[in-house]
Amino acid sequence: MSISRRKFIASTAMVGLGMNTVSAATPAKTPLIHHVFFWLKNPNSKEDLQKLIDGLRTLAKIETVKQLHIGVPAETEKRDVIDNSYSVSELMFFDDLAGQKIYQDHPIHKKFIESCSSLWSKVQVYDSMDLN
Repeated sequence: MSISRRKFIASTAMVGLGMNTVSAATPAKTPLIHHVFFWLKNPNSKEDLQKLIDGLRTLAKIETVKQLHIGVPAETEKRDVIDNSYSVSELMFFDDLAGQKIYQDHPIHKKFIESCSSLWSKVQVYDSMDLN
């Protein structure tokens, strides 16, 4: 019985080593969240606001964008920790850093910047990755 047990332990160890080798060769995907805040040059212009929102919606066509949320400041209670000075925000989800890089270089994203950058006075980006 001890020979069978030794073979079992040895084969289990080899399987474990094989799994570690596969894991090392194939990097794990870590989701990336891309949150962007825009301040319009003309914050009272409904036309500029709509043009920016329409431009942001085109970004959903980029294949690596897994989810897109476009929003405006919520009318929540005023508190010191809340910054609602921005005009529009976008929240995007990517499978990983590589997907976000494809998005950054994509012609649709470049066209959005070319078409809409004249609308904003400031952009602030927050990127975060899951802790796993």
